[in-house]
Amino acid sequence: MPYIENRIVHDADAHTMELPNWFDGYASDKVQKAFRDRFQGNKGLAQTYFENIDKVHQDKSYQEKNHEELMIRKNYDALGSFNKEDRSKALDLLGVKSQLVFPTSPNVWLESLEHGDDIEMLYEVAEATNRAQIDFCSKDSRLLPVTYIPLADIDKSIITAKSAIDSGSSALLIPWACPKNHATSHIGFDPIWSMAEEAGIPILFHVGSADFVLPKAHSLNGMPKVKDFHGGEENFRSISYMAISSGPMQALSLLILDGVLERHPKLMFGVIELGSVWVPGFMRQLDSAFEAFSRHEDRLQDLTLKPSEYVERQVRVTPYPTEPTGWVIKEAGPDIFMFSSDYPHVEGGRNPLARFEKSIKDISSEAQDKFFRANFETLMGSALK
Repeated sequence: MPYIENRIVHDADAHTMELPNWFDGYASDKVQKAFRDRFQGNKGLAQTYFENIDKVHQDKSYQEKNHEELMIRKNYDALGSFNKEDRSKALDLLGVKSQLVFPTSPNVWLESLEHGDDIEMLYEVAEATNRAQIDFCSKDSRLLPVTYIPLADIDKSIITAKSAIDSGSSALLIPWACPKNHATSHIGFDPIWSMAEEAGIPILFHVGSADFVLPKAHSLNGMPKVKDFHGGEENFRSISYMAISSGPMQALSLLILDGVLERHPKLMFGVIELGSVWVPGFMRQLDSAFEAFSRHEDRLQDLTLKPSEYVERQVRVTPYPTEPTGWVIKEAGPDIFMFSSDYPHVEGGRNPLARFEKSIKDISSEAQDKFFRANFETLMGSALK
C-alpha cells in the first residue's frame, strides 16, 4: 500500500540530492570542479560515503526495505534521492499524483552567487542546474522540474528563463531575497512574467539561507552558538524560522503593489517551504497599506483589486507540517494553501500527511481537497501533464 491513499494528492515541495558528479555532462569543467570542491568535508560525510552510496541503494537488503523505510530514510539515504529511475519507484510508494522537484545543493550555491560579484559563474551554474534538473525529471511525467532563474542581471535573466521554458521547465524558481541592485518587481523582468504566463507555468520562491534576510550581527549575543535543526553548525534555527517570512513578504509586496500581478492576471506564484502562519496578517497588512497610501500613490490607484485579493487569486503557499494549518486556512481562506512533503529532506518529518490531516480535520471536505489537490492544480496550470 502506498503512503498516501484514498485521496488525490500533489506534492508541492520535493528535492534531488546531488552527488559530487551531479553536473558531469551538464556543465563546463570549471563548474564541475567547483561543485565537487564544495563537497570537501560536506556535512561531515567522508568522500567514501559519496563514492559508495549508489552501491548501497542497489544492495538487495536496502531494496527490500524500500516500502518499510520510505519516510524514515532521509537525504542521500532516501529512495530516488539522486537516481531518476529509483525516483519513479519512490513516487509509486508515496502515492502522490505529481511532485515539484527542486535542487538542493545548487540552490545554496546559487543563492550565494546571487549576492556575490561573479555574474558569469552565477548564470553558468544556473543553466547547468536547470539542464540537470530537467533531465532528472524526464523519465516520469509525474516529476515536475523546477529551474532556477537568477535575477542579478536583467538581460541574462530573460535569456535564462526563455531557455528553461523552451527546455521543458515546469516552474521558474527566483531568489526569495531581493536582488542587490534592483527590485524583484523591476519592469525589466516583465518579459519573464509574460513568458511564464503564456506558457502556463508558475514563478516560485523557496526557502534559502536566513543569513540573507537577518542582520549580520544577529548571532553575536555573547552566548554559545546554537546548533541547527540537524544538530550541526549551519542551516536552520529558531531565529532563522522567525526571519524567513520577511523574504516572501517583501517580494510579494513589491510584486503586488508595483502592479506585476495586475498586469499579469493569469501568472501564478508559489511560496514554498517558507511557512504560512504569516499569511493572514500579511494579507491584512497589505490592505491596510493600500487604504493608507492609495490616495497618494499612482501605482496603487492602478490596482483593480484589493492587494489581499491578488494573494487569493494568484499566490499559493505551503505550510510547514508543524504549523496550525487548519487555523491558517480558516483565517486566510481555503484557496491559498497546499500540501508538501519536502521529500527526501529531514525537515519534512516522517509523517507529514498525518500532521496535516490532524490539523485540517475540522475544515470542510471541499477545503481539504483544495489543500491536497485543487490549489496545486491551479498553481501549476499547463505544467501539469
